[in-house]
This record gives sequence, C-alpha cells and structure tokens, in this order.
Amino acid sequence: MELSFLDGVLFERFEYYLLGILFFCFLIQLYFSLFVHLRLARLRIDPLSENARKPLSVVICARNEAENLKQYLPLVLEQDYPDFEVVVVNDRSWDETEDLLKEFSKQYKHLKIVTVLEGERFIAGKKFAATMGIKAAKNEWLVFTDADCFPASSKWLYGMQQPEQEGIEILLGYSPYLKKRGLLNALIRFETFFTAVNYLSFAIKGMPYMGVGRNMAYKKSLFFKNKGFAAHMHIPSGDDDLFVNAHAHSGNTGIRIHQDAQVWSEPNTSFGAYLRQKKRHFGAGKLYKPKHKFILSAQIIIQFLFYVTLIVLMCFKSTLYLALGVLALSIVIRCFIYPRILNRLNYGDLKWWFPVLDMLLFIFLVFNGILSIFVKKVKWK
Repeated sequence: MELSFLDGVLFERFEYYLLGILFFCFLIQLYFSLFVHLRLARLRIDPLSENARKPLSVVICARNEAENLKQYLPLVLEQDYPDFEVVVVNDRSWDETEDLLKEFSKQYKHLKIVTVLEGERFIAGKKFAATMGIKAAKNEWLVFTDADCFPASSKWLYGMQQPEQEGIEILLGYSPYLKKRGLLNALIRFETFFTAVNYLSFAIKGMPYMGVGRNMAYKKSLFFKNKGFAAHMHIPSGDDDLFVNAHAHSGNTGIRIHQDAQVWSEPNTSFGAYLRQKKRHFGAGKLYKPKHKFILSAQIIIQFLFYVTLIVLMCFKSTLYLALGVLALSIVIRCFIYPRILNRLNYGDLKWWFPVLDMLLFIFLVFNGILSIFVKKVKWK
C-alpha cells in the first residue's frame, strides 16, 4: 500500500516535470517566433531603385554545369544594369562547359572566363575557384550566384547592387527553390524557408550569422582584408556562410528580399543528394562563432524537447488534453506569423501544410545530425 502510494506520488512528480519542460520549450519557441522571426514578417520592402550607383561584378563558379549554364547564364548576362561584368570560373570541368563559355564570350563581351586546371596548386574545391573569380573581378562590389540558378527578373542586379547606406559591406539575398512534385521537394523548400527566416531575421535583429552563395554580395576589399577563406579553406563548404559568419556584424550587413531581387534555384531530386548537401552545410556550421552555435543548437534542442515531452504527456490520460492544448496554441500562434512569411518568400503553397512540414523537418534535422556524426567525408561536386 505504501509502495503504491509512493509510486503514485513519484508518477505525479514525473508528469509535473514533463509539463514544466513542455511549457519552458513553448515559451522559448514563442520567443523565436514573436521576437525574432516576426521582424521579417513586419519588414517594409522598399521598391528597387533603378539608379545604378556603381559598377559590379557577378561571380559564378561552375563545375560540369554545361546544361545549367546553357539555360541560365544568358539570364544573368542580359541583366538590365548599365555597368557590370560576369566572371565565370570553369573549375576543372570535363563536360562541354569550356566550349559553351567560349561561344557565349563571342556574343557577350562583358563575360570573363577563368579556368582552373586539374591539380592547379594542388588545391581543389569551390573556395579556390571562388578566390580565382574574385581575383579576376575588376569591380569592388561582388555579387555571387551559382550555375544552377537564375534571377527572378531582369532587375536583379539593381536589388543586389551596393546599398546607399554608409558602411554596408555585405548584402544577404534570398534564393528559393523551384516547385516540383513530391514530398521531398516540399521538405527541401520548407527547410530552405526556415533557414532563410532564421538568417534574415537575425540579420534584421543585428546579429547576422550566415548567407547563401546562391544570392549574396560583398566588397572585394573586405575579402582580401580578411585573407579570404584562409581560416576555413580545409572545409569543403562555407564559401558563403562561414565568410559571413566571420565578418558580418550589425553595422556592415543588409538584406534584400524584394521579389525582383531573388534568385531561383534548382532543387535536389533525390534524397541522397539532399543529404550530402546538408552534410556539407552541417560541417561548416561547426566553425560558426560560439554564440551562433549556441543559439542554433538551442533552437533544435528546444524543438526536440517540445515534441518528445508532448508525445510522452499525450500517453497519459491525466495530461492528454493539456498537452493537446499546448500543441494547438503553439500552432495557432505560429500560423499567424509563418504563413505570411511563406507568401513573402515565394512559398505560399506550403502554408496549408505548415504544421505537418514543421514536424517532418524536425525529424529530418535530428536524423541528419545523427548521420553527420558517422559520415565524415564530403566534397563539392
């Protein structure tokens, strides 16, 4: 009898502990939603200025990208901007990239080709190719994108040109993925959405920590002043986010999310390719500044604890309805914020699947984190 009573007391305490963890996670979740991400939902998007202030250079690294270059490079070369060049780095390609670029150079005089040969300086990877492109660029303001990307409009460079604000050295753009059929595509776009919401919102808050190389810009002098990618040349990825993480701060960083200043990208079509891409990103994240690693890790841990305690509490009759109430309140509050941002970032079709995709994304992030512990080798292309 005494043991039964003691077991009951301990069981009640266990439930109270779990409820405490659930409410704590709920409050932290609300902090990120209401005090960080809501900034992006409320951000005023000014029209693009059609006054070209300074010349700029677009830098594209390509490795065996003949098909993508044939389709998308003309959209970059034909931008409605009065003074720009396009520097394409042919990084050890063995397909038709070299011949294609030579043909394009006959038609487009502002195309500059840089060729990286196999074994050159015994360095391989996108960072070396990007460094060669940056060195070849003649202008101070550099705009970056990838070979499998295309601008949302002919006004893209007006949006990504050097801002009028004094001191801005880095400009973080946005690059959504194209819509395809299937659950994998929805998951890829939703994960990209939340990554963008995070880095753009924290940049607005004054704590920029990453950008995406599909659409970003910075000063050439900033690159060389900080010795380029020297601090993380041994990491296959990070030519974009690690550079931003190391050198961006509240006073030198701006963002651009105007519809015409976005760059669309081709998504992965296989789960394996997507996992390899996320593995590269995960490896780069290990070199983020400690405060950024803490915040990003806390977000994942809080989500993990929220769902785990929620599931456990839903197994008990005494806490089932309370747990369901917290889940419903969490969904309702976030549904007032994220669907609006989904529309703003060209993912409006996903807003109807927001609660489901949110849970699937969490499962994927945990799976990818575990997988990254055991799979060490990654490479670019």
